[in-house]
Amino acid sequence: MRNQPALLQPDAHPDHEGNHTTQRVRAVLQAHGRLGRDAAQLSEDDDLYAAGMTSLASVNVMLALEGEFNIEFPDQMLNRSVFSSIAAIAAAVRKIDVA
Repeated sequence: MRNQPALLQPDAHPDHEGNHTTQRVRAVLQAHGRLGRDAAQLSEDDDLYAAGMTSLASVNVMLALEGEFNIEFPDQMLNRSVFSSIAAIAAAVRKIDVA
């Protein structure tokens, strides 16, 4: 059984939906991003590839995000820029989630 992100606990009530999305993205990155640093220590705009994420890890992150948020990334979003930072990922997730 895979480790589930710690932020999925039922008592986690976000003050702001965008902030909650960002926290969930961080949890997925921590579990699947194979970063050289703790995802909690990265700013929302830090380059995830510079922080150690590989292209293979980005595929794992994408699959985990799809499961976490019950979404599917459309083909036009499957590019490096969408997965380049926590802010970019959170924006993409929010965009898909409202579509």
